[in-house]
Amino acid sequence: MAGNTLETGRQIFGVGEPLTSIHLITKGSVLAEYPGGSYHLGKGDVIGISEICSEVHILSYTASEDTTIFTYSLNSLEMLGALIREHPDVSRLFLLSLFRQITLLLEQISISEMNCAVMRQNMMEDYTRYNSLCSRYRMEPQVFEDLESTDPRLIGETADLWLGSYYQGLQHVYASQEARALLTDPGVSMGMLRKGSLDFIKTVNVLEEHYNLRTQIAQYYFNSTNNGLFDLYAALYAQLGASVEDSRTLYAGLERMIRQYEEAPSMYDKQAASRIHIFRQQSSRPVVTQKEEDRREAMNAAILAELSGSLDTILEFSGLGPEKASLFRDLIDAYKALEDRNSMEAPCARLRRQLTEEFYLLYSALFKRSLTASALPAPVRLFLYFGYVDEGLAGTENSITLYQLASHIRDTGNFRVYTFYHWLLAIYNGKKIPGRNEFDEDFLDYLHKEKSKGRITASQMSSLEADPMGKVDFELKNVFPQVNKITFGRITTFCPVFTADNVMKELDSAYVTVTQISKALETIKSIDYSAFYRESMDYDHINVMGKELIHLEYLPDVILMPNVGIRGSMWQEIEGKRRNSPARMFLSIFHMEGITTSLIRLTGEFRWEMCKRIQGSRWNDLSERSLTSEYTDYIQFYRKNRDLSREAKEKLRTSLQRAKNSFREMFVRDYIVWILFEGNGSPRLNKVARKILFTYCPFSSAAGDKLAQNPAYTELLDRQKILAGQKLHRLDMLTRKLSNSNIPIPETIIAEKKFFERKV
Repeated sequence: MAGNTLETGRQIFGVGEPLTSIHLITKGSVLAEYPGGSYHLGKGDVIGISEICSEVHILSYTASEDTTIFTYSLNSLEMLGALIREHPDVSRLFLLSLFRQITLLLEQISISEMNCAVMRQNMMEDYTRYNSLCSRYRMEPQVFEDLESTDPRLIGETADLWLGSYYQGLQHVYASQEARALLTDPGVSMGMLRKGSLDFIKTVNVLEEHYNLRTQIAQYYFNSTNNGLFDLYAALYAQLGASVEDSRTLYAGLERMIRQYEEAPSMYDKQAASRIHIFRQQSSRPVVTQKEEDRREAMNAAILAELSGSLDTILEFSGLGPEKASLFRDLIDAYKALEDRNSMEAPCARLRRQLTEEFYLLYSALFKRSLTASALPAPVRLFLYFGYVDEGLAGTENSITLYQLASHIRDTGNFRVYTFYHWLLAIYNGKKIPGRNEFDEDFLDYLHKEKSKGRITASQMSSLEADPMGKVDFELKNVFPQVNKITFGRITTFCPVFTADNVMKELDSAYVTVTQISKALETIKSIDYSAFYRESMDYDHINVMGKELIHLEYLPDVILMPNVGIRGSMWQEIEGKRRNSPARMFLSIFHMEGITTSLIRLTGEFRWEMCKRIQGSRWNDLSERSLTSEYTDYIQFYRKNRDLSREAKEKLRTSLQRAKNSFREMFVRDYIVWILFEGNGSPRLNKVARKILFTYCPFSSAAGDKLAQNPAYTELLDRQKILAGQKLHRLDMLTRKLSNSNIPIPETIIAEKKFFERKV
């Protein structure tokens, strides 16, 4: 082992250099850089320990100050094992450094995912806005090809969300005295080092894929041919002039593009800086009258005055006792004082957990008080809708935006879209029943279980069954905490309090509306038109219809959780025990990803779970043909499938690894491709997967007409038309029979005909 001193700025290792040694830092600090980010190593950290399962360095290391390192040769993992056997204490340093480094990287995964989603959604919105303005002013728009390939959902590699807590926990374990016993076994230490290194390498690969995707998106803004979105916006702005109303929209878009570039200039075209400089030199700001500016400032001042002291207003309205109110205020003050609210350090993680527990108690208290209040103070409404607590945490601009959005929120349950507050009101008023808990128990199952364990009596159970607040409490305790964390997306750093730290784009554009959800569902149904239909019998006309099955559509309930998030959750495929009932899908009320793509994923999950529900224990039994049984057989035995080429089998093997051997996840990914690509005439699936999806998620007639000339679909479309024609013929025969007998024709027959006509 030899000591070595490195001066500030010296590159120690670059990406791709052979990994022949690891280095313990005894003084100074080192900057470790990965694609799209970096972190610092300090005294006690080990350079290269996280890369021991790689033959080369996958990160670059540079001395950020004068640094002293001690070097250990590493010609093989066996040599590292021998070192640990001879010096057990050194394994503690190696493991702690490895755990710290991988924890730092895992913290960045969800942030990186969100950045990808935000950039992609911004790009799609910018492109849509550009086309709209070109149409309005009769200009020929520039066509952008292959925008679908930038969808973050299509990234193959993903990181396990639980790994952050796992390595954070190991870091605490090995830092304690109790770890001595573990360190005496070199086999355990080497196993931990190997697994940690493999997880680290995979995490770097995921981050690199995210960075490459953001770079690809950036090229749609700035490129060498000067026809990126920035150039198109700038040209359109110059043509319209600063006095036109639409110029404000263009200028705001250009300013956001510039901010996006300034936050990560390395992703953009080398000439981006000069084009931004030229735009700022040649363009003036849009014209805004002084009267309009004064009016806006006065309105904002009035809003901020009403929100002043929000936390006090919320706590006073809640009716919590002085002790509970004081505790929550102290937790918020401590949270506001943190330099990094997303830190994985133990004190910060503990504070988030305490604040989360008290937040849900406060939410329950506020909901109960709202039932009898004549009016809700503005801060209380913002808390119930968005998780807002304090104007300082939310930020001035965000607070104003939240206030303006809240003033327009109405109960939209008639459209099957709810804020979480209105969802609780629907449960309280008996319009909806509580959801299932993490043990797949609904409210009645839970009560029966409590009764069987002797915790409640039969009379208590009867009274609880009719207690509206008891149902709400069940939802608050068993659904709200889990779903709020899932939709937020960053589980290891989750805190339900609204903060400016979590806002990655303008709230106005991230805000989820009924219109957006309706358009997304219509997009899905335009391709997979039968997605939300269920087979049933017409019991009202059983004497006429007999056992003839009909199809009934049940669109999902979409509930908007009070957070800023990146994920959706398909919580349950039916309501209670009734198959003919809507599914429940949850999204963040400020959703950082594209609504359409998120709902496509949730619909794929719904398709899978609904089939399992219908098939019961035989969901994977091929003797009873179904979506799940055929797809499971296809994935399980793909190696023996003669209809698959060697390349297709290799691709399936890789995809299955990336999906962590989950058949459901494999199907969902294929379903996303089915809707985004196959339904638009761009074949991406192999013929076996295509046949399964075509059978159980058939195209509508409109989508089929576009694909009729494509040989990949010809046989499948012909078969679909034959089957639909047979069904229509049977319905026609039934209609004639009823007409000849002077029996009124049920509406369900007419609706069923329309259903199958969409298939032809």
